This record gives sequence, C-alpha cells and structure tokens, in this order.
Amino acid sequence: MARTVDPNSLFVSPDWLAVHLSDADLVVFDASWHMPATGRDAHAEFLTGHIPGAQFFDIDAVSDRSSGLPHMLPKAEAFAAEMRRLGFGDGMRAVVYDSVGIFSAPRLWWTLAVFGAENTSILAGGLPAWKAEGRPLEQGEARKRAPVDFTPRFDASVVADAEAVRRALDLGGAQVADARGAERFHGWAPEPRPGLRSGHMPGALNLPFGNLLERGRMKERAGLEAAFASAGLNPDAPVIATCGSGLTACIISLALAATGRPLAMVYDGSWSEWGATENLPAVVDDRGDA
Repeated sequence: MARTVDPNSLFVSPDWLAVHLSDADLVVFDASWHMPATGRDAHAEFLTGHIPGAQFFDIDAVSDRSSGLPHMLPKAEAFAAEMRRLGFGDGMRAVVYDSVGIFSAPRLWWTLAVFGAENTSILAGGLPAWKAEGRPLEQGEARKRAPVDFTPRFDASVVADAEAVRRALDLGGAQVADARGAERFHGWAPEPRPGLRSGHMPGALNLPFGNLLERGRMKERAGLEAAFASAGLNPDAPVIATCGSGLTACIISLALAATGRPLAMVYDGSWSEWGATENLPAVVDDRGDA
C-alpha cells in the first residue's frame, strides 16, 4: 500500500528547531551533498559551520558501493549500523537539512522512510534560512551521541527498480516523472556522468525539481499543483520518480507528500543505470517536439 505522511509534519521552521534543539529524542542531520562538478566538499563545509549538535550523514559513504552506481540505497544492516552510530534510534524524531535549502536533504528524508522511520522532518529553507536568522553555528566534527538501537523495516512501496519502471512505461500502471532539467531530459545536453546516453525513457514526463522550489524552499500547494499540471502529471495517480542518480527524484516524492498524497516511488538507479544499459530504451527529442 502506498505510504502517506502528515503534510503538516514534513517541515519545521528555524524557530521550531531552535526551541527543540536540545530535545533528547531529536537528532538533526546535515545531509548536504554536491555534484562533483561544483568542486564543493560537503563534509569540509560542515566542519566550518553546522547547526549545533547536527550529525553529518554522508550520502555517498552510506550506500551500496558494490552496485557500481552512485549513492544507491545501503543494505538495511549497514544503514541501521550508521543510525546507531549517529545516535538515532527507534521512536526518535529526525530533522534533516542541507546547505542549499532543498537539494540533497530529501534524499535522506526518503531513505529514512524506506527503512521505516516514521517521524522525519526537513528544515524549511535549510542551512541558509538558519544562517539568515543569525542563529548559532558549531564548528568541527559532530558531537558524539550515545549509540541507540535502530530497527530497519524496509518499505518496498517507496522504492522502484528498472523492471518496475519498464512495467510502468509499458503497461501504464504508474506515471514516470523525471526530475532532471529539460535540456538533459530531451537529450539536448550531455549527461554530467561519463558513459551515459542522452535522452529520457519513452513515455516519461519531465518535472524538473527546480519547478517545485522557490527561494530554497518547497513551493506552497498552489505552486506545486501548477508544476504538476505543467508537467502533465496526475498527482492523484501512482508516480515513480527518477532523475540522474536517485537524489533529486526524492524532491518529487516530497512534493507529493507535501500536498497530502502518497510518496512517489523513487527509481534508485535512475538515469545512471538506465542511461548506461543499452537494452533499456531511450528517446532523444527534436527541438520541435518539446
């Protein structure tokens, strides 16, 4: 059954977080990540300044590296071990942020949902909003928290693989929404990762993740509904979200959740897998077709 969450609990403000920062059952995660071409080092930036008490979650390090694909979901045991190490356990609340506003934080929000965490929020506006209000920062490595037990409960209803995407495209059981920008989706711009074909899955819809955001925050409901409609997406029908590597696809899932709808399934391999697999179909559009 498709998973839903309370949209009123999805985001917390810097004010709320400042009040609750010392709550014993709250863990704040910095899930910042940057495309390699930016030259930015998320962990190095964390060391120069992060929300007091925040734990750094390394999206690349805590992943299934055996797959050969970027930051694939880790095995349940590995994720549980990392949560225990970071002091996040059963029944606790997580608040996730990133250094952009909304970019990589939804990936950890979704990953926590995959493994059964039921009380996860995103800091509205992320670290930029915290800084803009002149709130304190902490430098250096994260403070160590006491290890606690985290029991992973894998939720297959929010994860898709290539075969699920192929079935959805062939049989129409779900819409496939691609969060990449239009130039990459249509195949007019090369992929940033070497060895990948350009283009998109035949029948996929283009919903660039930036169309869901405004000034580093998720748009209000009216703006989200307009973005869905512009992409030709029916948000009341099942959705599989995809992107370049399974990261910004999570923003589509978050946007659906923010409007009270079930989370989209996320195709974890995304174009990093599909675009590298010759027997999976790809379409490049003429500029007149877009």
